[in-house]
Amino acid sequence: MSTTPATGKRPALPAALGLPAASALVIGSIIGTGVFALPSALAPYGPIALVAFGAVTLGALALALTFGALAGRTTASGGPYVYAREAFGEFAGFLNAWSYWITAWAGNAAIVVAWVGYVEVFVNTGHRKWISVLLALAGLWIPAAINLTGVRNIGAFQVVTTVLKFVPLVFMATVGLLFVDSGNFGSFNASGQSALGAISAAGAIALFSYLGLEAASVVAGRVREPGRNVPRATVYGTLVCAVIYILGTLAVFGTVSHTKLGGSTAPFTDAANNIFGGTWAGDLVAIAAIVSGIGALNGWTMLCAEMPYAAARDGLFPGVFARLRGEKDVPAFGIVASTVLASLITVFSYTRFEDVFTKIVLLSVLTAVIPYLFSAAAQLYWLLVRGRDALSPRRLARDTTVAALALAFSYWSIQGSGYQTVYYGLFVLLLGVPVYVWLKRDQSRSTATEQRAPETATPDVRHSRGLRTNRVGGARKPRSLRHQD
Repeated sequence: MSTTPATGKRPALPAALGLPAASALVIGSIIGTGVFALPSALAPYGPIALVAFGAVTLGALALALTFGALAGRTTASGGPYVYAREAFGEFAGFLNAWSYWITAWAGNAAIVVAWVGYVEVFVNTGHRKWISVLLALAGLWIPAAINLTGVRNIGAFQVVTTVLKFVPLVFMATVGLLFVDSGNFGSFNASGQSALGAISAAGAIALFSYLGLEAASVVAGRVREPGRNVPRATVYGTLVCAVIYILGTLAVFGTVSHTKLGGSTAPFTDAANNIFGGTWAGDLVAIAAIVSGIGALNGWTMLCAEMPYAAARDGLFPGVFARLRGEKDVPAFGIVASTVLASLITVFSYTRFEDVFTKIVLLSVLTAVIPYLFSAAAQLYWLLVRGRDALSPRRLARDTTVAALALAFSYWSIQGSGYQTVYYGLFVLLLGVPVYVWLKRDQSRSTATEQRAPETATPDVRHSRGLRTNRVGGARKPRSLRHQD
């Protein structure tokens, strides 16, 4: 099957995801390998990073409630792209689709870098760079192959990997807390910055752990009863992840010394080994982290294709992204193109940066926050324009407060990303402007051709200077005759 936006039709997508699968997609997209590497990325800031994690959790819950409200009204696939387009027009919708698409494949690069850290608990323990790169490429293309087999297989794989990844995280969030030693925490603010600066910087990194909370809204068209199931999956999935995240990170901070944690490539493995002694417990955690990473990459690879598919279907992304292939209606080009880009940025990062994970994380966070910001703004716009007629005063006040918090949180996250990240993020975002111009050019030509009658020739301007033409080739009357229209 092949579809293009030129037909003006929106094919019905197979609604193969129920509430359990949609919830698993949210949880699986949020909990990737990133959370297993996050304690090491936060270690340079000290325990004050836990304060940042708490603040980020509140912001993430505000975003989850906002996405839930938006998804309850708009059940088409596309998530932030759809919300921005409907509230603010095509250009805003395009920028959101472009930014989120970058987030998806760049985020996959960050996830796979963390995933390699746990794979190398068993192989390439010397961390030879090119072997690490090959492992990373395998980690990107295995989920791509699964995605090419269809949505039903994606959902089943997501449920299995979500269950398996919970075991070590729940263990650290419960039993691990019993082994916390306050001597391992180190200085409360080890960053050398002010407390507010440290919280903002650590918060920008911590936000990466919640990317994916909007996953169910992005694939809403593939969810059964989306008006009911998408909001539930979004809010419930985020709440579950929030509890496990905060308690699990606290346990790792308290069971691994601060000096060792900063240089660890597998902090949950180190924490498990310190609790039980030996290496067997850490090996089990590493296996779970490997499974978790594949599950997250599986979900995010789906998002890599679904967002541009939704935009291309409306003519706001190259038409090739809107073509569905095979009996399973798979957006194959989006899957392959996004995986190629993730592979390229992974190879580039391994050869250019020492702190590969943190660099890619910050770029992914920035490009994700832009769609989050527009989504919160779209919710506020709807509340101000239609909220009084559709909601009770109490519900209106509550939803407005939540949307305002989500908007403020988005601005705070951008500020905490740092000048260099904002520079690179703005650069890659604005690279989309020429793409938009190119798309609109083709649409304008097509519209002009359709509107011009076949038997009507374009006036020859050289022989009719007093008769100008409008933008679609029709004759425009002289100014002296316009008052008679």
